[in-house]
Amino acid sequence: MSTDERMGLRVAVQMDPLEPINIEGDSTFALMLEAQSRGYQLWHYEVRHLALREGRMAGGAAAQRLTAMAQRVKLRRLPGSHFTAEPAELVDLAGMDVVLMRQDPPFDMAYITATHMLEHIAATTLVVNNPASVRNAPEKLLVTHFPELMPPTLITWDAQAIRDFRAEHGDIIVKPLFGNGGAGVFRIKPDDENLASLLEMHFARSREPLMIQRYEPAVRQGDKRIILVDGEAVGAINRVPAQGEARSNMHVGGRAEACRMTERDLEICRRIGPLLKAQGLIFVGIDVIGDWLTEINVTSPTGLQEIARFDGTNLAGLIWDAIEARRSGLNG
Repeated sequence: MSTDERMGLRVAVQMDPLEPINIEGDSTFALMLEAQSRGYQLWHYEVRHLALREGRMAGGAAAQRLTAMAQRVKLRRLPGSHFTAEPAELVDLAGMDVVLMRQDPPFDMAYITATHMLEHIAATTLVVNNPASVRNAPEKLLVTHFPELMPPTLITWDAQAIRDFRAEHGDIIVKPLFGNGGAGVFRIKPDDENLASLLEMHFARSREPLMIQRYEPAVRQGDKRIILVDGEAVGAINRVPAQGEARSNMHVGGRAEACRMTERDLEICRRIGPLLKAQGLIFVGIDVIGDWLTEINVTSPTGLQEIARFDGTNLAGLIWDAIEARRSGLNG
């Protein structure tokens, strides 16, 4: 992409509010700073500001028009004053070059509806990650297409099936299928008497199934987050659980450490990379514990700033390089 073409890129970022983000850890903030450094024009909006209704194309044919009340923004790495925003304006998203879909899960019907709405602009605007692929690949389900890479895993509503799985494997992890950030994740040890109560509590509040996995003791040495860009492994960090905690997510006290990718890590990435690339999943974060792939995160993956601090790699730049290449293909 030429410098002139790059300078003209109009980018809308669909995410949660900007005010409370952690500017030292937020991957969307890093992506927006990199976009700004390249001369892109940036807009921010929340999902609740989307609107889809009938409209007309330039030739007069009927079409759906997707708009958002969005604010033009500028960012800076200054705690407490990390952005400025112009007054909100009605923006036709089909006129954007790129839309970043970066709102956090839960992956619920609101999330799914937003992916359907964004598909209406696919002919003119590159949506990252591809909304149809995101809808078909929530992180705890896409991984099931690679059973040879996973630890023993069960997804079910059936309490007896869960009890049978526990009887087989003893030490298990129970987690909501569409959660994020480690919320609602429980380790149930062989002598734990709380499984029945946990299942009752979950199913009284939710119609969604649970994911059950064999507990992997290797998590004490860390849960590795590996970033793939357009199907290629480009960086990794290790997330070590806090003392007395089974979860390694940094939201709940996990500690980030520098790490190298092992041959097994690279093997996992080689196996899944072609599918990610083919489905337009440009920015993906996978979780690996020991030798096992546990999740493929495609909705709002994180880890860019932590990796940059350890090895200086500008992964946000690599992501925008891939987006620019995809955008050129869309124009072509």
